[in-house]
Amino acid sequence: MKSVLKLMAGAAIIASMHSAAIAKDLVVGVSWSNFQEERWKTDEAAIKAALEASGDKYISADAQSSAAKQLTDIESLIAQGANALIVLAQDSDAIAPAIEKATAEGIPVVGYDRLIENPAAFYITFDNKEVGRMQAREVFKAKPEGNFVFIKGSSSDPNADFLFAGQMEVLKEAVDGGKVKNVGEAYTDGWKPENAQKNMEQFLTANDNKVDAVVASNDGTAGGAIAALSAQGLAGSVPVSGQDGDFAALNRVALGTQTVSVWKDARELGKKAAEIASALAAGKTMDEIEGVQTFNGGPKGVAMKSVFLAPLAITKDNLNVVIDAGWISKDAACQGVAAGTIAACN
Repeated sequence: MKSVLKLMAGAAIIASMHSAAIAKDLVVGVSWSNFQEERWKTDEAAIKAALEASGDKYISADAQSSAAKQLTDIESLIAQGANALIVLAQDSDAIAPAIEKATAEGIPVVGYDRLIENPAAFYITFDNKEVGRMQAREVFKAKPEGNFVFIKGSSSDPNADFLFAGQMEVLKEAVDGGKVKNVGEAYTDGWKPENAQKNMEQFLTANDNKVDAVVASNDGTAGGAIAALSAQGLAGSVPVSGQDGDFAALNRVALGTQTVSVWKDARELGKKAAEIASALAAGKTMDEIEGVQTFNGGPKGVAMKSVFLAPLAITKDNLNVVIDAGWISKDAACQGVAAGTIAACN
């Protein structure tokens, strides 16, 4: 009997050692939709740092704005031994087969900043409706009436509609009352600045340059819109919104050509996503993740386990916040700014 007990105890120790082994040195694969955008480099650094701190390995792939490539990228990350995936989706519907394959194999998936509407995937992002509200509030504060243009995000990204819904919550009363007129509204394919610029050029032409405000959904599209405005001598006189806290955008805020960039601290988002991916890979359930809540506001109404972080609107009046936080240097934020015009640049 004693020998049997010893064998059982030995087996338990081996099983325990095996569990400990698989809980360490995990591989987290990250699939980026379009790593060329400035902000994703910040996210990646935060993800890498968090994984390094937990003793886990980082592997990645860049889909280069191709949903077809991202589909094969995710399959490749699985083949490379990823124990968990973090996916910044180019087109969540197009990559659905790869997501289903991963979850069927027991590989946790974290939808990063963009919704992947699959109940087996975790969703982490900032409150994008609130981002939209912040964008509209700041633009409306600067221009409480007139012709408004809406430069939306990519039609394949649910965030584009969340942002627009938040924007319209703020502006609905003014639109219904005739104070604000929607004279142009378009999605921006791939969130590409050059596509935003083309859309803005078309809206300026259609309205004989009589555009009073631009609600652009991120800093890339804002940059495209501002390039079109600049070509007509309108940059700085037409308020423009954005988001992400891109360095170029924060400089435009200081210079006065962009009204607001809603800052979503990608360092915090990347860190938390990495921690969640590692925890799920190590056996935690989604319900055990700190701060988890149920979200069912996607196009299909699928109940998703989610974590939402709080954004912050950055304008010329609080530009010091991102400088003090070490997000951007004072020199980069204030490049070309005339002395004495912005408090944060003094």
